[in-house]
Amino acid sequence: MASRTSEPEKRPGFFTTIKNLFSFTREEYSWVAWVLPLVLVAGIGVGILLAFFSGQPWWGYILWGIFGVMIGIIASMLIMNRLATKAMYKKIDGMPGGAGHVIANMLGRRWRGEDMPVAVNPKTKDAVYRAVGRGGVALVGEGSRKRLEKLIKKEKTTALRITHGAIPVTVFYVGHGEDEIPVSRLASSIKKLPKAVDKAGMHQLIARTESIGHGVSSLPIPKGVDPTKVRAPRPR
Repeated sequence: MASRTSEPEKRPGFFTTIKNLFSFTREEYSWVAWVLPLVLVAGIGVGILLAFFSGQPWWGYILWGIFGVMIGIIASMLIMNRLATKAMYKKIDGMPGGAGHVIANMLGRRWRGEDMPVAVNPKTKDAVYRAVGRGGVALVGEGSRKRLEKLIKKEKTTALRITHGAIPVTVFYVGHGEDEIPVSRLASSIKKLPKAVDKAGMHQLIARTESIGHGVSSLPIPKGVDPTKVRAPRPR
């Protein structure tokens, strides 16, 4: 008789994660396959040069060479991680749900948001997302700005009811038009908002927001490519 207890999902190992990260990055930046080895070799060269100029004995070259390998690996990882982030933004730019992915994963500890919209038009796929944090409440519109006006107005009224008008409610529109923000700059724009509440006030604000619910749990979510499926895996 098969056991009813399901085994916990096995997370990919470190090297598997690095392999997936490299494959994901190479899809957008094919030249990364030869740049990273060059960075590694450059790190080794730096170690050997340091050994030469410091007058090390023969075994010192080995130690400094190992140090150079470590420098090369760290530099390669930083470059690949940065390129993977840029590749991820390229893939989700203009994709339904892209703004929600950023809100749920890219805002850090001082903000709380989810990838599910708080308001959505199932026909046009226009959606509004909400993030709550130290800078107050941020509403993010994704889709046609003209069609979003009604949804934004409704959610702004809801947000003002949560904040009692004492905390700022900021509206962002994702896109490439006038007064719009590309999805690649959305997280940084939200995090740059001036602090409006302290840590305790933020938790109270989050509790109030969660108490009113999302209001769209019964509505169909826009069908599009799931941004989480193109997210670059992060090394541990």
